[in-house]
Amino acid sequence: MSELFFWIYLVNATLLIVHEIDSAYWQEWKLFKLPGGHGGFLLIHIPIVFLFLYGAIEAYRLSLFGKILSLILAAAGIFAFSIHIFFIKKGHPEFKSIVSILILGLILLISVFQMIISIQSVL
Repeated sequence: MSELFFWIYLVNATLLIVHEIDSAYWQEWKLFKLPGGHGGFLLIHIPIVFLFLYGAIEAYRLSLFGKILSLILAAAGIFAFSIHIFFIKKGHPEFKSIVSILILGLILLISVFQMIISIQSVL
C-alpha cells in the first residue's frame, strides 16, 4: 500500500503541475480575476508547487502530514476539474483543447482514487 500511496500522489501532483502550466497558457488569472497578472500568477505558484513536491516526500514516508497533504491534493484535483468544467459550461473558451480536457479528466480520476486511499490510510 505504501508504494501505491506514493505513486498515486506523485502522478496526481504531476498532473496538477502540468495543469497549472496549461493555466498559464490560458491566462487563468483573468478567468479568476486574480490581481497581479502573469507575474502574480507565477509568484503564487511557488509555494503551491513547493508544497506539492514536499508532499511527495511526506507521502513516501507515510507520515501523518503526508496523508493530510494527500487529502488536500486530492481535494484540489477534484476542485480543479469541477471549477473548470463549470467555466466551460458557462461558455468560457479556456481549457477546451483536447489535451486540457484530457488532463482535467485524468486529474479527476486520479484524485478520486487518491482521496479513497488517503482516507483509508488515515483510518
